Amino acid sequence: MGLVVQKYGGSSVADAEGIKRVAKRIVDAKKNGHQVVVVVSAMGDTTDELIDLAEQVSPIPAGREFDMLLTAGERISMSLLAMAIRSLGHEAQSFTGSQAGVITDSVHNKARIIDVTPGRIRTALDEGNIAIVAGFQGVSQDKKDITTLGRGGSDTTAVALAAALNAEVCEIYTDVDGVFTADPRVVKKARKIEWISSEDMLELAASGSKVLLHRCVEYARRYNIPIHVRSSFSGLRGTWVSNEPQGDQQVEQAIISGVAHDVSEAKVTVVGVPDKPGEAAAIFRAIANAEINIDMVVQNVSAATTGLTDISFTLPKTEGRKAIDALEKAKTVIGFESLRYDDQIGKISLVGAGMKTNPGVTAGFFEALSAAGVNIELISTSEIRISVVTRGEDVNEAVRAVHTAFGLDSESDEAVVYGGSGR
Repeated sequence: MGLVVQKYGGSSVADAEGIKRVAKRIVDAKKNGHQVVVVVSAMGDTTDELIDLAEQVSPIPAGREFDMLLTAGERISMSLLAMAIRSLGHEAQSFTGSQAGVITDSVHNKARIIDVTPGRIRTALDEGNIAIVAGFQGVSQDKKDITTLGRGGSDTTAVALAAALNAEVCEIYTDVDGVFTADPRVVKKARKIEWISSEDMLELAASGSKVLLHRCVEYARRYNIPIHVRSSFSGLRGTWVSNEPQGDQQVEQAIISGVAHDVSEAKVTVVGVPDKPGEAAAIFRAIANAEINIDMVVQNVSAATTGLTDISFTLPKTEGRKAIDALEKAKTVIGFESLRYDDQIGKISLVGAGMKTNPGVTAGFFEALSAAGVNIELISTSEIRISVVTRGEDVNEAVRAVHTAFGLDSESDEAVVYGGSGR
């Protein structure tokens, strides 16, 4: 049998009983003849607790030391899991990200993987061991400092290792039974998807679906690694994410894959921008120099009397203060009048490759929002996605309305979130 990479999220290893349950599942895979590499997240809410602790000590913790602190969570869970596996009569070795050969750039708190050199993992596997790797972390190529990959980084660690080791599949274990047509915590009648293309999953992940990180999906698409998303709390078949259907997977893709939402973003509006070449470039260069990723961008029509326009964009709430500071510093160069900041927004996205060839999808989307009394502030589209920004308090109702309008509601059992977090 081939090599399998398994990743377990924090809810799956939240306590000692969870760790023992996960250890048994890993041992079962080993007994079935697989070589097994496991990537594990920190236990439960450990990362959040460490962040809170850091903020109590220092309002702006230094990036290097912050990474050193946060990686402690995964080191705890990986060593406990290795102990649990050994108690079941199988050999396991645990490795930090740096020991596993996860090499990153030097950007602390949101590093990107440059290369994976899993020599020690190969040796452990050749010796008949199960390899346990701490997710979410690596080592910088230049300074050899410990780095972290940002929220959800364990997914990326798992797929990167799967690619480097030529694994047959990367299994992402979470506290839901797969990828659903909407967040099952919001839409109780959400349907589990049997197979979804990497392209559609990438759009869902980028639009706020929490079950997979978009960087992980992009990595898997690039290296053609099939992902099997399933629950560590049940034995049910999950959702396959791949570039092409495999075996008995669904061949005919649905028009709409799902509805995603995101309430972690804020909106910045640059008011009174001179409507002339180079102004938008100056705004977004200031944002880029501050190393801030933006999402949706909308520019209003220039007012004929003043020759001024407004430019709005969305970005993570956590980057809001930094974006405002960067723009204020560039105000004299850009020449805008003022800035507006709004962190009480939400984004709803409709995703599906079938939208390209089915007229009426856009009209149906906006009709559903209108019927639910939801006002739209920004609109962004691609060939397989429509996204809108609305008030944060309207998001859940909007998601349910759109989900029902496109016939995505399940007629059978309601979706189950075993651990309560959706990851």
